[in-house]
Amino acid sequence: MKYLVVGLGNIGAEYELTRHNIGFLTLDRLADQKGVTFETDRLAYHAECKHKGRTIHLIKPTTYMNLSGKAMKYWMQELKIPKENVLVIVDDLALPFGKLRMRAKGSSAGHNGLKNIEDLTGGQNYPRLKFGIGDDFGKGQQVDYVLSKFTQQEFDELPFAMDKAIEMIYGFCTIGITRTMNEHND
Repeated sequence: MKYLVVGLGNIGAEYELTRHNIGFLTLDRLADQKGVTFETDRLAYHAECKHKGRTIHLIKPTTYMNLSGKAMKYWMQELKIPKENVLVIVDDLALPFGKLRMRAKGSSAGHNGLKNIEDLTGGQNYPRLKFGIGDDFGKGQQVDYVLSKFTQQEFDELPFAMDKAIEMIYGFCTIGITRTMNEHND
């Protein structure tokens, strides 16, 4: 069985440790734990690892957040992986910091990366793992907030939330989305 896990984020040092890059950061941690490295490939950084007999392809799109669907669509076709075996890791303003929620489908909720995925892969029917980044910003400050770096307290708590996200990724690939949601969604 093959799976594709797409971590959303933006390339470039200025975005590296920002809230919007939680998908990239989570996949970096997973790759470190598995001892694999990302290689620059078509439209994405790509790594491959094994877990309990499953092959998991990890991609971090190099298209910037707003064109994430382009990379996801290419890699789904290239690897011949059906949409139900694709998991998108995405930041979510509606969830408190560190809260994780897996969904089998859903709206983009105004997230430009998810909107592009919907446009290019045919709708909202794809699994996603939403990683809460909180909503501690004033009116009109949403863009600045998602592109800002984590506070020191958040940064200290991040490894625990990322490790839970990694557990959920492995669950998605082994026991399936329904059981993973039942065991891990709050």
